[in-house]
Amino acid sequence: MTVRMRTDIRGYKFSETDDLLFDANIWLYIYGPLAGQNRRTKVYSNALSRIRRYGGQIHIDVLVLSEFINAFARIEYNQLPPSDKPERFKEFRDSEDFKPVAEEIAIGAREIVSKCARCSSRFDRVDIIALLEEYESNSRDFNDLMLAEICRIGELILVTHDGDFAPHDIPILTASKRLLSQ
Repeated sequence: MTVRMRTDIRGYKFSETDDLLFDANIWLYIYGPLAGQNRRTKVYSNALSRIRRYGGQIHIDVLVLSEFINAFARIEYNQLPPSDKPERFKEFRDSEDFKPVAEEIAIGAREIVSKCARCSSRFDRVDIIALLEEYESNSRDFNDLMLAEICRIGELILVTHDGDFAPHDIPILTASKRLLSQ
């Protein structure tokens, strides 16, 4: 099946020719601290199961893995009750209370890595000056710009729920109403 620019992941038929890159938000829905509490978890977990059953290759880049790890830690910090919450995130990260959180994060990261092929960011092929100019003029998230370039250069299908990818002209699989309406 060919991916149009925006395709609903719930009806997409995966094949062994699909090369996919999951955004960090997708991994957070599946393996993050709020996974069981989010309605999107089921949609993207089902998609992951279908990919593994019917073929397709999921790629992981260090940028995505780093975002998953850092966002997971921040979510855990932000959920702490005010009475237990250190004033600064780094205090939490350096505390004994963070050790079980770090273990949980590492478990999730290992699950992700075990399901993916590692890919290069292809930074050497990115027109970084043009990317910085786009960042400067559009106030977009730099990592999102870089992920879109990684997908474009590597001919990867981005799996995301992040509406910030709407302006990018790359193939996207999503359940996001905002992205699907673009």
